[in-house]
Amino acid sequence: MEEPAAGSSRAWGVRLKGPGMQALVLLLWTGALLGSGSCQNAGPEEGSPAPDTVGAPVEEEDPFFKVPVNKLAAAVSNFGYDLYRVRSSESPTANVLLSPLSVATALSALSLGAEQRTESSLHRALYYDLISNPDLHGTYKELLAAVTAPQKNLKSASRIIFEKKLRIKASFVAPLEKSYGTRPRILTGNSRLDLQEVNNWVQAQTKGKVARSTRELPGEISILLLGVAYFKGQWVTKFDSRKTSLEDFHLDEERTVKVPMMSDPKAVLRYGLDSDLNCKIAQLPLTGSMSIIFFLPLKVTQNLTMIEESLTSEFIHDIDRELKTVQAVLTVPKLKLSYEGELTKSVQELKLQSLFDSPDFSKITGKPIKLTQVEHRIGFEWNEDGGSATSSPGPRLTFPLDYHLNQPFIFVLRDTDTGALLFIGKILDPRST
Repeated sequence: MEEPAAGSSRAWGVRLKGPGMQALVLLLWTGALLGSGSCQNAGPEEGSPAPDTVGAPVEEEDPFFKVPVNKLAAAVSNFGYDLYRVRSSESPTANVLLSPLSVATALSALSLGAEQRTESSLHRALYYDLISNPDLHGTYKELLAAVTAPQKNLKSASRIIFEKKLRIKASFVAPLEKSYGTRPRILTGNSRLDLQEVNNWVQAQTKGKVARSTRELPGEISILLLGVAYFKGQWVTKFDSRKTSLEDFHLDEERTVKVPMMSDPKAVLRYGLDSDLNCKIAQLPLTGSMSIIFFLPLKVTQNLTMIEESLTSEFIHDIDRELKTVQAVLTVPKLKLSYEGELTKSVQELKLQSLFDSPDFSKITGKPIKLTQVEHRIGFEWNEDGGSATSSPGPRLTFPLDYHLNQPFIFVLRDTDTGALLFIGKILDPRST
């Protein structure tokens, strides 16, 4: 299943069958080939309608997406994949790290104050126009509670900051606090004090894990959206730190750098080979019902764009069902990344330019206001830490399998319970911070 591009179908939350669909082919440890649920050669499942004679795809809603919180998670995650693609195209030669959920949360919260025209723009960007849910914001509260539960190790928060002396309607503040657990902030006009207050809020929300910013707040703010997040992964099976060593990471065919590589000669992971995307896919479980899915191109020189264009909630969900458990020789670079900066231009590219020009936020205030800036501050890391010291018994191998993340790759951090995209990264050089 491919991400709907401009002018193409935006249908999601369904599995499509019929000729012309992309084949997800997985190489199993037995050596057999398996097609995914969206494989073009897949026959109809028991109880499902067969394709008609003209070969038009037949929609079949996946039971997973019938759960309201999962369907909402899929919607905002598809926004996240869109945002990631824009950021990646803007930074083709640099690492990209995003926690799209925090940005989606800020935009969703802002939509509480939007009148119909502006609300429609926001809902389309967030894929809300494709779901029927009379209590969107109540369901969002449920989603936030699920993904930020203590066992998840995820800190994520969003905030709406308004220009100084703005009079805000209580009818906006009350539902904002009820569904999103946050209150808007009105600037004082003193740039030093305002920056200090924002930094204190970020520190409180992330338990001090995201560094204080030294960047001054813009002088002319009408509405500023701030999304922050921090995550430190805890593997279900921890790595032995004695086996971590400096190894080569191939930046391209000619350049290599030495980075700390964690290794496990008998790692149990879930694995598949996507022959269309020319990449090896692996999934490692994390504590708290979370997992990381890695996309590793077969060649170090391979462009990552084709993989990036395929990323949707439905595609990742299909992968999660089709990967097979194997035992492998695994190496993973230790990672500690952070990002602080603007996503304003990226958000504008998602057909949201109208928010910055002449939006209607009359549910917030009687004064004309508009979005002026979107800020993102995040931290992400994993090392050897994890739960158990030993892997559970894996399948017997009929051939040796190696999975070495020693060249540029993409990773997706996903909440298994809801399917929500929490972090996504393009790692071209693990040394970058």
